Amino acid sequence: MRFPVMALALLATLAFIPISQAHAAQREAIFAGGCFWCMEPPYDKLEGVVSTTSGYIGGESERPTYEQVSGGNTGHAEAVKVVYDDEVVGYETLLDVFWHNIDPFAEGRQFCDVGSQYRSAIFPLDQRQRRLAEASKEAVETRFERDVKTRIEPKAPFWDAEEYHQNFYKKNPVRYRFYRAGCGRDDRLEAVWGDDAGKP
Repeated sequence: MRFPVMALALLATLAFIPISQAHAAQREAIFAGGCFWCMEPPYDKLEGVVSTTSGYIGGESERPTYEQVSGGNTGHAEAVKVVYDDEVVGYETLLDVFWHNIDPFAEGRQFCDVGSQYRSAIFPLDQRQRRLAEASKEAVETRFERDVKTRIEPKAPFWDAEEYHQNFYKKNPVRYRFYRAGCGRDDRLEAVWGDDAGKP
């Protein structure tokens, strides 16, 4: 009876190796780019992205609601948390996608949404992410020869938004397209980034 037991134990051990390796490669990144509905799609399209979650970050209160955040009194920004496979896509690429989906010259707003809750910001989760974020911001400023208003803010708790906000562009495609067009997001992105607007 020893051999079957040992064999089963070995198989069980081997079965967990790919799973643990996969989890080891997963990382998180958090970006605020105005309405979080519009920040999920470009990352969902990106190979190596495992998931995106809309939420709130950078404020003082715990477990804020959409009504509280949208009122502009909590200090939070609408943001998206990106879980990605670091062996497939790097943080540098996520930063590139971020920049090409925001207006880096708008302060305290993005497109038609006005208020600090719609500010553009990067929330590095470690020193490496911070160095890369700062370098990417400098690169944008050099390219345009203008001051970039996007903030690089301290790591802070991320609170998931209500379920109806998650994957909103999939759940309510007509309303999403109407909002995005009415807000002038794509027109402004094209004006800033040209053919690179809205990457990927």
